[in-house]
Amino acid sequence: MQETEKQKMLAGKLYFSTDMELITEKQFALHLLRMYNSTTEEQLEQRTQILQKLFGQVGQNPKIFPPFQCDYGKNIYAGDGLYMNFGCVILDCNTVHIGDNVLCGPYVQMYTASHPTDPEIRLSGREFAAPISIGNNVWIGGGAIICPGVTIGENTTIGAGSIVVKNIPANVVAVGNPCRVIREL
Repeated sequence: MQETEKQKMLAGKLYFSTDMELITEKQFALHLLRMYNSTTEEQLEQRTQILQKLFGQVGQNPKIFPPFQCDYGKNIYAGDGLYMNFGCVILDCNTVHIGDNVLCGPYVQMYTASHPTDPEIRLSGREFAAPISIGNNVWIGGGAIICPGVTIGENTTIGAGSIVVKNIPANVVAVGNPCRVIREL
């Protein structure tokens, strides 16, 4: 049986994002995001209900301040106590697993999506994605970018403005471009 473009996407294979199934799912997410981003600070229950429809899983007491953007939403699995400040973006063309009590400063970006470096393949319109995993009790400083395929261990702090291109272990402070461990906890 031939794989769908969605199956290829989630398996980290080259796929076409212009596939109708993917376009339909993205449009559904955009609809929910429009609703979410137009809520007010008094509408916390409505925000949670929208996140429950948007995400694959969301734990207790999520706080995501608008504006928030993602591709599909359904590939995001968040634990309890998620906090994301203004302007965060998750490109969830593959799975994004976020543990409990993860704090994200403003404009944190998580990208599972990528494009081939070979221009011939890139010009074919195919792209690929790799999963992201963030452990429990992680703090990601404002403006940090988490790149495709990265795992961040529990209890770790990622400094503001860091570009995380490789896995970061648990119980450390890591900063910079590229992000590197500067201290163990």
